[in-house]
Amino acid sequence: MNSTQSAPPPRLSFHPNAYRFLQLALERTQKTLGRRVSEGGDEGQAHISGGELLLGIRDYALDQFGLMAKTVFNQWGLRTTDDFGKLVFEMIDRGDLRKTENDQLSDFSAVYDFDEALDRNYRIDTRQAF
Repeated sequence: MNSTQSAPPPRLSFHPNAYRFLQLALERTQKTLGRRVSEGGDEGQAHISGGELLLGIRDYALDQFGLMAKTVFNQWGLRTTDDFGKLVFEMIDRGDLRKTENDQLSDFSAVYDFDEALDRNYRIDTRQAF
């Protein structure tokens, strides 16, 4: 009798929640920028750059986690924008995302500092409180 062993799942470099978060942040950024793929539409129209994605990640993280965003990212193994680049390109290598010939890992290098973008510049919206 032969036992068929399935291949082990690929080793994840970051916490599983980081991959889910990235996918949601990407979709939200595409929607915000008006670059969603319509059924039968051109996928190239939905493309966003690394810098655009990082700004979308920042905004989505602040909406979802507030002042805890940096703490959440650290728990997931994400400490710099470079780490998000590694995450994106890992997902590209797995076939979960696509890139153009112009997209590079360096697009994610030192785009913003987490302390500055997620902590010091955070503002609580009090408009609805009053």
